[in-house]
Parts: sequence; structure tokens; C-alpha cells
Amino acid sequence: MLNFLINRLWQSIILMFIVTVITFFLINLAPGGPASLMRMDATAEERAALTERMGLDKPVMVRYGVWLSDAIQGDFGDSLTSGQPVVKRVTERLPNTIELTLYTLIFSIGVGVVLGVISAVKRNSASDYSINLFSAIGLSVPSFWLAIMLIYLFSVILQWLPSSGVGDGTEKWKYLLMPVLILSTTALPTIIRFTRSSMLEVVSQNYIRTARAKGAKEWVVIYWHALRNALIPVISVIGVLIPRLLGGAVITESVFGWPGMGRLIVEAAQGRDYNLVMGVTVIVTLIVIVTNFLVDIVYSKIDPRVKNF
Repeated sequence: MLNFLINRLWQSIILMFIVTVITFFLINLAPGGPASLMRMDATAEERAALTERMGLDKPVMVRYGVWLSDAIQGDFGDSLTSGQPVVKRVTERLPNTIELTLYTLIFSIGVGVVLGVISAVKRNSASDYSINLFSAIGLSVPSFWLAIMLIYLFSVILQWLPSSGVGDGTEKWKYLLMPVLILSTTALPTIIRFTRSSMLEVVSQNYIRTARAKGAKEWVVIYWHALRNALIPVISVIGVLIPRLLGGAVITESVFGWPGMGRLIVEAAQGRDYNLVMGVTVIVTLIVIVTNFLVDIVYSKIDPRVKNF
């Protein structure tokens, strides 16, 4: 177990380093770059002060070294638009994105596994074709268009749900419902398809036929013997879905006015807030690394053939 943890730690450090290098150099070497923050009517003194404050008078390698040294200590600098520490702005938005992603995963896994099992058990039936059609539509329809249609239907016409915001207390579920449904279109079709294909492979195995021959009830065969083994590839794909959910949150949070990390990165990019862009990138990368690590642990516990430890 110790060797596994050490290896994953080194891999995570290397990955984090590569991500920060690529992001930092793209920001600083792209046309415009941080220097574009200077106003055209700025005086020579103002330009000199801003250049010194942002370290633009130093080589990019030196600037990255300074940024990395501060980042290791948890200091990502101050937001160039609000003047607040980047860490403060991120910690204000991060819980909202975690909440949205967590509810989306719970909904997608719960519904996706059930629909995948039904599709596999009733292969080539009307239910199977309907579920496959639903998955194809979920993958092909643009999420921003679907989000606008839901807002128009449930917020404008029916006036059942609020169109934006986070809400609080017992009314919060109303604010979560549409964003979770839209974000789940990123994960739900994938989980359905993986569950279906995995179940079709498992139910043809000898031990399933043996369980049926012994007189076990069909629901016991499907949900106790087959589903447990069929979930192994589904668990592994969750680690791939986390980055997709975080990426999809950019669109979902922007459309529904959800104050999370996705909306924050859009605001940072539009405002050329480069310190904030770097901070959000590092935090999101760290979340992806941690979640993939947890998925590996769960995978090794479910599948006894995997000996990570």
C-alpha cells in the first residue's frame, strides 16, 4: 500500500507541475498576455508601476519560479479585477461547484445504473431501444440549448422553478434541479452505455447460468451476482467523468447563474484576471487528481483481481 501511495503521489506532483507550466506559459506568451491589462491612455508612470507589480520586467522563467514558490505556500496572488486573494475567491465558489457535481454524480449513477440494467436485461425490446435513443439524444443535444429550453418551459411559461441563483433552506432543491439535469447529460448517457455493455458481458458467464440452474430468483441473479461484477468498469469510468463534469459546469453555471468555479473561470478569462485563471486551474487539477485516486482505491476494493496494494 505504501508503494502505491508513493507512486501515485509522485505521478500527481509531476502532473500538477506540467499543468501549471503549460497554463502559465500559454497565458504569458500568448498575444496580449498580462501586458494587455494596461490601458491605452495609461501614463508612463502607471505603466511602469503595473509592470513592476506584475513582474513583467523579468523573464518569463523567473516569473514562473516566483509564482511556483508562492503557490507551494498556498499563495496564488491577488485577483487583478477585485483585489481579493485568489484563494478567497476560489473558496467562496468551490463549495457550490462541489455540491452541483456531487448531486449530478449521485443522480447520474443511480439512474444510469438502473436504466443500463433494464436495457441489458430487456435487450432488443422497446425499453432497450427507448433507453438507447434517450442516451443518443443526451449526447447529441447541446447542453446550452437544452438549458435555455428548460428555463423557457419551467421558469417562463410554467413558473415552477427559478431560472438562476442558488437559494437556501428547503427551497434549494428548486435551484438545483435544472442545473443537475443539464449537467447530468454529460455523465448519464455514458454510465447507461457502460452498464448495459458490461451487464451483457456478465450475464453470459458460466457462474450466472449456474446461479439460475440452482433456482436462484432472477432479481437475485441480476442485482446480486451480475450487477456487482458489471459495476467494475462503471466505477473506473467515473474517474474519467469528473473532468467532463467540471468542464460542463462552465456552461451550466453560466446559463443558470450558478456562482461556482465554472462561472468564475469565465469571469476570470473575460476580465483577463491571469492570477485567478492560474489559481482555478490548479484547484480544478487537484480535485481531478484526488477523485481519480479515490476511484482507484474503490476499484481495487471491488475487484479482487486488482492488486494495487
